[in-house]
Formats: sequence, C-alpha cells, structure tokens
Amino acid sequence: MRSNKAGASGFIYEIVKNRYLYLLALPGMLFLLIFAYTPMLGHLLAFQNYRLSDGLFGSEWVGFKNFEFFFGNKDWLRVTWNTVFLNGLFLVFGIGTAVLLAVLLNEITNKWFKKTVQSFVFLPYFISWLVVSMMVQTVFSSSEGMLNQALTALGFQGVDWYLTPGVWPYILTFVYVWKMAGYNSIIFLASITGISSEYYECAKIEGASRMQQIIYITLPLLRPVIMIMTLLGIGRIFYGDFGMIYALVGDVGVLYPTTDVIDTFAYRALRQMGNFSMSSAIIVYQSSMGLITVILFNWLARRIDSDSRLF
Repeated sequence: MRSNKAGASGFIYEIVKNRYLYLLALPGMLFLLIFAYTPMLGHLLAFQNYRLSDGLFGSEWVGFKNFEFFFGNKDWLRVTWNTVFLNGLFLVFGIGTAVLLAVLLNEITNKWFKKTVQSFVFLPYFISWLVVSMMVQTVFSSSEGMLNQALTALGFQGVDWYLTPGVWPYILTFVYVWKMAGYNSIIFLASITGISSEYYECAKIEGASRMQQIIYITLPLLRPVIMIMTLLGIGRIFYGDFGMIYALVGDVGVLYPTTDVIDTFAYRALRQMGNFSMSSAIIVYQSSMGLITVILFNWLARRIDSDSRLF
C-alpha cells in the first residue's frame, strides 16, 4: 500500500512540477486522441453487418464475412500490387531527389540565391492536388495537351495518354516528386547543416575534392536520416494517397489496371454499394499489412544498423 501511495504522490508531484509543459503538450495529445485513436473504433464495422439504425455497438456481428467481399475476387491482388508498386516508386525517387536537392542547395554559397532557389523548389508543396490535376490535364490532354502538340510539331503522332495505363505509374511518380521533393529536402538540408565543419576542413587539408567530400562525408552522415525517412515511408507503403490518385486519375476505368489503389477501391465500394462494413474490412486489411511491414523492416534495420531503427 505504501509503495502505491508513494507512486501516486510521485506522479502528482511530477504533474504539478511540470504543469506548464504538460499544458503545452495537451493540445497535441487531444488531437491524437480525437483524430487518431477514437476513429480506430470504426474498425469494428469490418466485423459487423453495420446498420445506421442499430449503431456501432448494436449491429450484428458477422465475424470475417465482410472480408469475403474483398478476397473473393482477384481485384485485391491488383489494388495491393498497385499500392505497393506506386508507393515504392514514390519512396525511391522521392527520397533520392530530396537528398540530391539538399546536397545541391547546401553547395550554394550565395545566401540570396540559395533562399530564392529553396523557395521555388518548396513552392509546389503548397499547390493543392486539384490544381495539380488541372495542370496535368493541360499537359497530357489527348486533343489540346501541350505534350501532344509538341509531338505533332516535331512530326510524331500524338498519344492518347488517358487510354494508355502503362505510362501512368511513371507520370504519377514524376508529379509526386515534383510536388513533394522540395518539402522533403528541408529535412535532409537541416541534417547537412548540422554536420560539423571540422570534417570538411580535415578533408580539404588531405586534398579531397568537393565531390569526394559529398560522397565520403555528407552522404554517410546522412544515412541515419535516410534510413528513418525510408522506414517511415515503408510504414505507409500500403497507404495510397487518395487525394492524389483520385484527383489525377478520377473515375477513368481504363487506367484502373495500373492506378487503382486500396484507398480508391474502398471509396468506390462505399460509394457504389453504400456498405460501410465491407469498406471497413478493406481498410482493416490495409492497416494490418502496414503494421506488419513496419515491424518487419524495423527488425531488418535493427539487424543492419541499430542506430537507424525506429524502435
């Protein structure tokens, strides 16, 4: 009993002593509770025959019956592969371009020019996907698209891009990198500026060129940050960017074989059938695969380099 009282008093003393710090953390904790943890109750719908009139806890429990809708045909393989493949492209080219941008920005010595370039590469992040979709349509439209007009002017035949599903993973990757690489480069640029200048001074004394300094000093010291960013990206590899995919592709069924991801598939299932339980089953599958992937790759990172793991 005494130990419990001592523990309780110690907890109260800690709260009172650091009350202002806990007050600062309170909005963030409430945000996570309301928008991250409370919605997880919605996963219960995947195991119910959910009806609005019965509510979340009054609907009939049906076990794994709703998962038969998703796994009953081959669509689940297609959307899973598309999700992983597209996110893999986004991850590789996104991080690679962000690291390259950070290194190049760090090499700029003129402060005014550096800030100007940094602002330009960061600007696309603030453009909404709806505006980006109109820009993409202006470029790739079959009849009046800028790209087809350029091909025609050069003597080539125009391409009906919205009827060619094979090219869209690479179009989406290009658009994603254009929009997000500048934003992600800020993280790597901050890490580079934190590297001690003594490393570079010693390398200069030894006669290392600027390229050699980048290869043998900057990139190796960036490896922990790159690994963490990669693990965070892998954790979302089963999460398809619904806003991006639906804005750029929409309901063009011809492009579904290469662009339909888990999120858009679940949205169409909900919109067309109005069945909350079946759509929730798809999201539960998505969340479970993401959790398994994070644990697996974190274990691999721990085996390779323990300093680069997430937990």
